[in-house]
Amino acid sequence: GIDEGPEGLKLISDIIREKMAIDVSVLMGANIANEVAAEKFITIDVSVLMGANIANEVAAEKFCETTIDHGARLFKELLQTPNFRITVVDDADTVELCGALKNIVAVGAGFCDGPRCGDNTKAAVIRLGLMEMIAFAKLFSKDGVVSSATFLESCGVADLITTFLWRTQTDAWPRHSPRQERLEQEMLNGQKLQGPATSAEVYHILKQKGLVDKFPLFVAVYQICFRGQAGTGNDLLSTEAPRAP
Repeated sequence: GIDEGPEGLKLISDIIREKMAIDVSVLMGANIANEVAAEKFITIDVSVLMGANIANEVAAEKFCETTIDHGARLFKELLQTPNFRITVVDDADTVELCGALKNIVAVGAGFCDGPRCGDNTKAAVIRLGLMEMIAFAKLFSKDGVVSSATFLESCGVADLITTFLWRTQTDAWPRHSPRQERLEQEMLNGQKLQGPATSAEVYHILKQKGLVDKFPLFVAVYQICFRGQAGTGNDLLSTEAPRAP
């Protein structure tokens, strides 16, 4: 995930590093709830792991892939199985950003289902969303070099597709009118719908940096979720996404 700090974008890994004073890339996903509740703590190096791997399918030993950063090659040796394929990449920030930004795009794709837009419209939203993910990462990643090839790994386009096909993110908002909290309780068993909240964080960062006009799809998703703008494919596709350098 991401957060908005005084100077703009803040990764979850940055917050953990500041609060706990340990060397951490990111902590996401690998946290057993009962041990957290019991306040058990082990100091370990934590790395970025992100990709198209829905938890119940991993548990059912269905094939899936994931992407980790270069500091976690040992994790690959420990965790990779015939059904769980792991790819190592160099840009940890990009992997982490993909995990947050794909939720915005998935919600945008879901808005195409409400007014029954065609699959062509939905595909265009996903394509433009991926372009904005790449452009955003290249602007805000602290790693330095951001490789566009990373977005072709499981953490990028594959996770984006899986999130959309999973339907929870995409169906919940456009087809129902109750408040967000009620949707989360009824459809997600109290879990948070990630896309709208992430779109708000990203919008505030873009506004602070004077970049709102550079990310029309991200901004459109925010305006539909929080400003009452109409939610159709045309609203999302009114402006071309930025070209990644």
